[in-house]
Amino acid sequence: MKKYLLFVLLAIVVLVLSAMSIDLQNLFNYSNQEIPTYITKDNSGANSITDEGATLGRVLFYDKKLSSNNTIACASCHHQEFAFGDTSLVSVGVNGVTGRHSMRLVNNRFADEASYFWDERAASLEEQSTMPIMDHVEMGYSGTNGDPDFQDLLEKLADVSYYNDLFHLAYGDTIITQQKIQLALSQFIRSIQSFDAPYDVGRAQVAHDTLRFPNFNQQQNDGKDLFISPAIFNNDGVRIGGGLGCANCHRPPEFDIVPDSKSNGVVFTPGSTRPTGGVDTVVFKSPSLRDVVDENGRVNGPLMHTANFINLTNVLNHYDRINLFPQVQGIADVIDERLLPNGNPQDLRMTNQERNRVITFLGTLTGSDVYTNEKWSNPFDENGNLEIINSPVVTSTSEKEKIAITVFPNPVVDALTIKGNIDSRIIEIYTSKGRTIHSEKATSGLMNVPFQQYPPGMYVVLLKDTNGRTLSTHKINKI
Repeated sequence: MKKYLLFVLLAIVVLVLSAMSIDLQNLFNYSNQEIPTYITKDNSGANSITDEGATLGRVLFYDKKLSSNNTIACASCHHQEFAFGDTSLVSVGVNGVTGRHSMRLVNNRFADEASYFWDERAASLEEQSTMPIMDHVEMGYSGTNGDPDFQDLLEKLADVSYYNDLFHLAYGDTIITQQKIQLALSQFIRSIQSFDAPYDVGRAQVAHDTLRFPNFNQQQNDGKDLFISPAIFNNDGVRIGGGLGCANCHRPPEFDIVPDSKSNGVVFTPGSTRPTGGVDTVVFKSPSLRDVVDENGRVNGPLMHTANFINLTNVLNHYDRINLFPQVQGIADVIDERLLPNGNPQDLRMTNQERNRVITFLGTLTGSDVYTNEKWSNPFDENGNLEIINSPVVTSTSEKEKIAITVFPNPVVDALTIKGNIDSRIIEIYTSKGRTIHSEKATSGLMNVPFQQYPPGMYVVLLKDTNGRTLSTHKINKI
């Protein structure tokens, strides 16, 4: 225990000492992190993670300037020490409390689910990433109730010196847009991963999850079997054999929720233990079960969208016997069919021994790196200051020439336009790995480059003189 406490203390000291600055020539590795071969889900879509984009996203994630009164950041409700979850019953914003608590963000990328928030009201992580900023209660840039609007935020960030460096680093120019903020925040969030758990040590040694893990003890393996194996029910919905069937909805090895999941029978309002006048039956989203508890077995924040489950025993007791609450009209129509075997509410009749085994297994899904890794930590000091080291310099024959050259749109979709003092100069475009995809001598001050055929990712546009000397550099993203 003393060694563990010493390790934690040293990790905290390292984080504190190394925070407060970002070296733009020595970025953390976000884009090529090691991912186990058995992990196959990835919801990144066209917004692939880049070191530059995720670095910008990290700063945005922790920056309280993204709230109207400079007191709330994304990280105010998603804490690294709790696997980027929230320990509050309901999350606190600039204008009071929200309707729910914030879910954990670990391994957000490794899931089939495309919708976000507990009630799935956002169609993508990109869309979700700025919705809290534009919410009156959460971060206050709603443009309603006397709030400033999102354009006010863009103008505010444009006056922050480190964002000139960071947006130029990620996108090749200093123009700040909502789409660029969404892309960068989403890249950082998707970069937060946890694959150093005991489960991963065992899974790497076997062909599939149903085999016994050599690093597990008897109770851990038995708990895994109970979690994975489907239950066998009689016609009344009573379990007469098999396991508990948890994996029917929380699928290993990612332990993500099935996208078509419906209500799990929790119809309470936040903090309540019984249905009230504010019954909620339309909640389908769930985070991965990875790091649902910390290394000491304590839950990383209250569980379920209602936050009224304070430990895993509460959760297992709920699923042990589904209650349809006859006083709640229409509840049977929204409960997930997987919880209604043969049309009846499931009655697992778990023993205490089975509960303990499953809880022990869930503890094997917890790693350690995600809680202390600097790449996901707060880069600001206690006063909200941030130093940029090795600020990028755009090489140009003159400031006038640098300003006169524009490359747009960024991100690009179908065609890239290059405009300015480029006549008789060479335009070269490279992939992020340095492969040339386009080279052309400009014959006027305007050039259009088709981009439909190129895959999503980051590209570098170079303007060169006829002697091959680089005059201007621009980074762009293809979506």
